[in-house]
Amino acid sequence: MRWALLFLAGLLAGPALAAPATFTDCDGCGTMVTIPPGSFKMGFHGTVADRYEGPVRSITFASPFAVAELPVTNAQFARFVAETGHKTPKNCILAMDGTYKAVPDADWQNPGYGRPARDDEPVVCIGWHDAVAYAEWMKAKTGKPYRLMTEAEFEYVARAGGNTLYPWGDDAEGACKVTNILDASANRASGVTGGPLACNDGFPGVAPVGRFPANAYGIKDIVGNAWTWVQDCYAMPYPADMPTDGSAQEKHGCDRRGVRGAAWATTAKWARTTFRGRDPVDRISQLFGVRLARDLP
Repeated sequence: MRWALLFLAGLLAGPALAAPATFTDCDGCGTMVTIPPGSFKMGFHGTVADRYEGPVRSITFASPFAVAELPVTNAQFARFVAETGHKTPKNCILAMDGTYKAVPDADWQNPGYGRPARDDEPVVCIGWHDAVAYAEWMKAKTGKPYRLMTEAEFEYVARAGGNTLYPWGDDAEGACKVTNILDASANRASGVTGGPLACNDGFPGVAPVGRFPANAYGIKDIVGNAWTWVQDCYAMPYPADMPTDGSAQEKHGCDRRGVRGAAWATTAKWARTTFRGRDPVDRISQLFGVRLARDLP
């Protein structure tokens, strides 16, 4: 009944007026935010380059679920590695010299920043299997059903009740007030080309997590800073038998998995709420990280 009243209030007053419910399952696990149930139109009947983002389909979340307020940080991933002995690959792909290059000694501890990675920055240079392993460790550690986000969950949370081109609105230049994507300073710092914004978000490279405002659902950094590995296999267009309850699509295209949300060195067109990245599960990139979701009773 409480969730029904909160959801109705969100419909009447706008999602920004409903304070999100938060919780933690253990010390150092990070804050989880309860996302209300609801429906939305997922996808876009159009394309960027060769990546069709449709067909548009109705998705309904019948029950609330939880999403991490922030991406997984280096400090959290280091704890996982220390407790499990998990080995991650090297040869991470870095943004450099106007393109992206694999560097033999680059990994999550040495992600190519030209300085030590900070504890409060998002962990990167991890593949899809590393992201899943982290989620499984959290599940075992807490006894709670932690997992990767699904594509539908990601888009629902990124929209946060809105229906604009970007999570922050329809003007790409508004990004610098709310997120860290390819702006004027990042383009100079990384040498990556491809249409940087004219604005400056204050971070020429990766930013510490949580430096930008939360969206209407109480989630920070949902778009920008680092891409997020999701559970779904990638198929284009969306398959006719894709689940409509917000769960992951894992029947088609499982040689690749989805990544969502853009990063500090990617252009605004990739930061649209409907854009779908897709990469091999063993791709290790300076721009790819993870954020967890959790089922609720």
